[in-house]
Amino acid sequence: MVVPAFSSYPTASRLDELKHNVEAIRSRIAAACARVGRDPAEVRLLPVSKTVPIDRLRLAYAVGCREFGENKVQEAHHKAEATADLEEVRWAVIGHLQTNKAKYVARFASEFQALDSLRLAEALERRLQVEGRALDVFVQVNTSGEASKFGLPPEDVVGFVGKLSAYPALRVRGLMTLALLSGDPARVRPCFERLRRLRERLRQETSIGLEMNELSMGMSGDFELAVEEGATTVRVGQAIFGARTVPDSHYWPEASPRENAS
Repeated sequence: MVVPAFSSYPTASRLDELKHNVEAIRSRIAAACARVGRDPAEVRLLPVSKTVPIDRLRLAYAVGCREFGENKVQEAHHKAEATADLEEVRWAVIGHLQTNKAKYVARFASEFQALDSLRLAEALERRLQVEGRALDVFVQVNTSGEASKFGLPPEDVVGFVGKLSAYPALRVRGLMTLALLSGDPARVRPCFERLRRLRERLRQETSIGLEMNELSMGMSGDFELAVEEGATTVRVGQAIFGARTVPDSHYWPEASPRENAS
């Protein structure tokens, strides 16, 4: 099932509404797993809380959410500080990161899902060494071939990953992608297939020396397809919290990805 891009999601502002939405997502994950013979325990639900106010994050915590994903590192940092009294909360930064903001990720994030340049790897490594921390990272891959999206071209990933052993504070867990935004499963599914095949190739490259177990792919409109293709993490925001009040363009950089990548 793919939900068209123009679908709207009602706002969940009460405890019972958030509980219902989270349970519904988990049920759909389980159904997708059943269709392909997977164990639902293999799939992590990462609630994406961008633009969601603190009071609703606390309600999500009350229904069992312990991880949250944010696109903008400064928004994530603010929310991490505002919820510091909550136990066992982990923050994942899932959006493109400029090197001059690596210091923020190094201070508080448990996970970074948009690694796509050695320059950024170097910046994160330096700051993590200062902080005395390590960071789980995913390499972002542009599987749709769209110029508007960040991420490495699939053909560059093997060489890139092979160089990451030089950064010991970065714990490379796997790959991440954003699929083509479309209501047509026949156009969306190939993006997920490409990421899965790429992970299989990386596992065969013995010189890399990484397990590469994780595949972060699938969002509110397409996570069931992603699960069918092997996703281990699905990033779901609007289907849990409701439609955002700002357009998606608010979270896409103005400059071309190729102008910022290195």
